[in-house]
Amino acid sequence: MFTVAVIGASGLLGRAVMRELETRPGWRVVPTAYRRTDARTVALDIRDAEAVASLVGRVRPDAIVIAAAERRPDICERDPAAARALNVEAVRTVASAARACGAWVLSISTDYVFDGSAPPYRIDDEPAPLNAYGRSKLEGERALTETTGFGCVLRLPLLFGPIVDWSESAVTSLVPAIVASQAPDAPPAPMDAWATRYPTYTPDVAYVIRGMLERHAEGEAVCGIAQWSAQEPMTKFEIATRIARALRVPARLVPQAASMETTPRPRDCHLDSSRLDALGIGRRTPFDVAIAEVLDAAPVPVPAQSR
Repeated sequence: MFTVAVIGASGLLGRAVMRELETRPGWRVVPTAYRRTDARTVALDIRDAEAVASLVGRVRPDAIVIAAAERRPDICERDPAAARALNVEAVRTVASAARACGAWVLSISTDYVFDGSAPPYRIDDEPAPLNAYGRSKLEGERALTETTGFGCVLRLPLLFGPIVDWSESAVTSLVPAIVASQAPDAPPAPMDAWATRYPTYTPDVAYVIRGMLERHAEGEAVCGIAQWSAQEPMTKFEIATRIARALRVPARLVPQAASMETTPRPRDCHLDSSRLDALGIGRRTPFDVAIAEVLDAAPVPVPAQSR
């Protein structure tokens, strides 16, 4: 039986990976989480090397997917040491445990390892992160490749997908402001129109990860660095406009030509996905279709109109 451990199974991407892998017959999937655990999910702090080694030694997985991270750039900027603990040292810890049992390990990274000045970025382009988040993820990539040769870094852009609260993604976090802006006494909502993003649907990423795992199960593991991205470029203003259309609300949005972020962010980090495209394992759901699915299935109500 092919066994996969999913680290961070309760997060935005981890849940999508679990849903995708659970449809695969003949596989054993072991989920872990730090806080949101249930009867099936193993509680695990991946910063605890002893706990990680114990779990991996007990489960003996064929593959490990690391979907846990500190992914919030502003939080990383304020506490880079805490970000490194999760994004660098924990990756090293998991990779070391994986090497000890011969498991292939997949670690999730980000387009923010690039500075956004010369897209699209290929896997062998020189990284140049602008902020603490990007630096920690780049160090995490190196921690993986230095610790084991039997693993892969998967760089991803801005993610969105089925949520447990609006703040889980920078895409769905726009919903409250979009809805509030339609109130007659509310000011228009400013939205960044400076940076170009490529919002990518987590079920599509999970489909890609399943394809990578299947190649490993067949003895053709993808190692090194890979990248996956949706191909629809849009600013936050354009994302918000399309969300408002999906919600059918007359939102009042104002594009901001200059960056609105306090933490430095790259302008356009479009990732070249040709390595995985060539393997034929990708899938890209159109943004309008995907965001409608997210909004329709949201377990949290759309915020009421401001009064």
